[in-house]
Amino acid sequence: MQDDNKGPLRPTLGDFSSIVCFRALVVGIEDTIGEQAAMVAIRGAGRKRGRDLAHSLGFGATALSLDDALHAMRSALGDQGTRLCWVDAIEEQGEDYIVRLSETICSADEPQGSDRQLSFTMGAVHGALEVLTKKLFRSKQVGSVLRGDTHDVIKLSPR
Repeated sequence: MQDDNKGPLRPTLGDFSSIVCFRALVVGIEDTIGEQAAMVAIRGAGRKRGRDLAHSLGFGATALSLDDALHAMRSALGDQGTRLCWVDAIEEQGEDYIVRLSETICSADEPQGSDRQLSFTMGAVHGALEVLTKKLFRSKQVGSVLRGDTHDVIKLSPR
């Protein structure tokens, strides 16, 4: 995403690249270091990206309401931001947060029935929500559009 003080990162091609190339990176990492190690590394990278993005946008001084957090995440990750995913809803269930996503980069172009899990997307949402709520979480994917759900769903539980 472009910094307000600079022009585009790439003057001819712009600041975005293809989902096909991103997915090739993920699959290549999985093939090189193994699926489990790749998941840890890619989720960790996503979490750092989500935290850094939230901080770069000026968040983190105080906790936001869930409604404000939803709007901030839509702006940063959605069609006006990085285009990583669309955050449909953030709900509280006891101490847990349930985040419903659509159009995630991790599920794009995967066949129905695929066992692909969210990796970078889950990490980015996890990291951003930690900054926005000023809470630390463990995250787990609990729903997938690839396996019949209406959304990719992440459950974030307090650490």
